[in-house]
Amino acid sequence: MPRVHCVRLFYNLSDPGMEDLLYEVESVRRFAGLRLTGPLPDETTILKFRHLLEKHGLGGALFEEINAHLASLGHRLKTGTIMDASIVDAPGSTKNKAGERDPEMPQVKKGNQWYFGMKAHIGVDAESGLTHTLATTSANGSDVAHAHLALHGGGAEVWGGAGWTGMARRRRRRSARRRCGRRWSIRSCT
Repeated sequence: MPRVHCVRLFYNLSDPGMEDLLYEVESVRRFAGLRLTGPLPDETTILKFRHLLEKHGLGGALFEEINAHLASLGHRLKTGTIMDASIVDAPGSTKNKAGERDPEMPQVKKGNQWYFGMKAHIGVDAESGLTHTLATTSANGSDVAHAHLALHGGGAEVWGGAGWTGMARRRRRRSARRRCGRRWSIRSCT
């Protein structure tokens, strides 16, 4: 199940989407050590495993273990960081035990569509393509305000999407940029 969970994260799949992928893609089944002739986890099993990891705070530990394993194979995170923030949409009807929406998952509008959920701030090593940082915040948080979550100690260059357009205007980011010597390349909104 840990490999199934990792594939779900790598491809940003829902639990039903992960179940479908297991039935449709042989290479994913091989990676997860599963066969069509044997039992495959359904979306409920995938959901329960994810909740078990969350309950015991093991998601971060799993992520760190994967990075340590990749480092032991000679993959180093060193040259620069590509930052991105993605909304992780939750069903709008999700309610907690009190019958209310989770206060940590507010609504946010992106384009002309409303989302309800969290935002994943991701830092990827520019040379190897390996994810070195993953942090979550509420979906309505500004990318610029949470840019520091996607950075790690190494790398002289940082690339970001249009969500980080205001980086140069942020006083504490400008002073941090001078101190660490990073060069920022922000994509325009065109």
